[in-house]
Amino acid sequence: MLRYDYISKEWIVSRAARRGYRTAAVTSLALYPIVVALMMGAIPRSLVPALRPLLLFSIVAAGITIVGMEFFLFRFDDSHALNQILWFGAMLFIPLGPAVYCFVVYSRSKAFANLREDGVGGTAA
Repeated sequence: MLRYDYISKEWIVSRAARRGYRTAAVTSLALYPIVVALMMGAIPRSLVPALRPLLLFSIVAAGITIVGMEFFLFRFDDSHALNQILWFGAMLFIPLGPAVYCFVVYSRSKAFANLREDGVGGTAA
């Protein structure tokens, strides 16, 4: 393992990772309605403590999605360089950018085509 390669490929490109990143992307999108409702005062004060765990889960999910999608973009995305630059810019709009990248690019990537039957790794080329 190379010195900079502390994250294995299976953590980014596997069926379990894809399921985890999709779940994190959906959960991170819950940030928008929660924050807007809190800012507008549409939620009664008695319900605010109950929303704090959901807010925490959404923030953690946004972080997981950002890290995973940026790592995939820099290491495994084989699209044109201009597309990669545009997606990098889109991912700056957290949490919407990384979630959209997860569903549009990551989930449809060719990197998943070569998975073995157990869902890990790739076939020898």
